[in-house]
Amino acid sequence: MSKIAIIGGSGLDVFSALSPIRSHQPVTPYGKPSAPVIEGRVGKQSLCFLPRHGTNHAIPPHCINYRANIAALKHLQVEDVVAITAVGGIAPTTPPRQIVIPDQIIDYTYDREHTFSDGLDNTVKHIDFSYPYCERLRQQLICAAQKVGVSAETSGTYGVTQGPRLETAAEIKRMARDGCTVVGMTGMPEAALAREVQLNYANCSIVVNWAAGITNGTIDLDKLEQNLKTGMEKVLALILNWVEQR
Repeated sequence: MSKIAIIGGSGLDVFSALSPIRSHQPVTPYGKPSAPVIEGRVGKQSLCFLPRHGTNHAIPPHCINYRANIAALKHLQVEDVVAITAVGGIAPTTPPRQIVIPDQIIDYTYDREHTFSDGLDNTVKHIDFSYPYCERLRQQLICAAQKVGVSAETSGTYGVTQGPRLETAAEIKRMARDGCTVVGMTGMPEAALAREVQLNYANCSIVVNWAAGITNGTIDLDKLEQNLKTGMEKVLALILNWVEQR
């Protein structure tokens, strides 16, 4: 049985369904992870949980030590990772509170430590990233959504922006032309780093707002928070079923 991990994003800094057994904070060659990795059990399944933004949600997207987070999970012999993210909806099929299981990424970030292949060992390592998410895990998440009666978009392209500001309407128009269906700030370099160290990795996104310019007016941040809270309940139902079916 593969050892599994959940990386929690906005709205999931604490995984209350987890019965903790021990806490780990390995010091990796890249520094400390965002927070201690909590190892515990959900029912009969062992699981590791890591809040991407820290336990108090204090680390902004561009300051997250993605390399340390992924290296810590690898050190703990995790094999399968599901990452939870909050995103904005671009496509008509991705309204607020919709769950999306993306199958592609476009990376618009910059100045992030985006690879373990930094040349310090005098080698250059390439990875195939044609399909950035593990299809086996994607299908498991889709199946879990069906079992708990939660609507989920079964494909989509996650456009990753730098943050922490939200995007302009013009930027979203460009992303729509590029083929992005949702927009968020933490999908990369996390996915590529996981691929580099051979972790099976998939994403489960909850849409918390229409992206800039998709509807009239500006983004209501209070409504965004309400959608995050309501939508995260559906994400947790999906994730708990996925864990139970392991």
